Amino acid sequence: MLRDDLNAAMKDAMRAKDQPALSTVRLMLAAIKDRDIAARAKGNRDGVPDEDILSLFGSMIKQRREAITLYQQGNRQDLVDKEQAEIRVIERFLPKQLDAAGMDAAIRKGIEATSAKSIKDLGPLMAWLKANYAGQMDFSKVAPRAKELLAG
Repeated sequence: MLRDDLNAAMKDAMRAKDQPALSTVRLMLAAIKDRDIAARAKGNRDGVPDEDILSLFGSMIKQRREAITLYQQGNRQDLVDKEQAEIRVIERFLPKQLDAAGMDAAIRKGIEATSAKSIKDLGPLMAWLKANYAGQMDFSKVAPRAKELLAG
């Protein structure tokens, strides 16, 4: 499903002569292809599932946000704008992001599903959340919140 959406977006960007969107979608497709090749080496002939693709997109956004911070420190507004445009393109393919209340509800659901009782159970909880909410939350914010809920 995501692959079809990406291919359609690439064609649309070509027709519209939208070079920034086209290059970003091509980067996304190339990253997926790299993951597919790695998966084939492990015996998975069908390619990576959509959940892994969503996780990949989250990583791509995180990389761009880190680059934005560095570019802002270097007073390179042109590169900041480029990275922000790429983030907007990538975000079009992610499911709607959960707000703070939705994230808390998901964490509580995960705690219940994994029977997590303390911070020692954070690993299985995070694995469950990534499997069930890939692309829907910023996991750098989830871990500290999950620790708070487990501790208190």
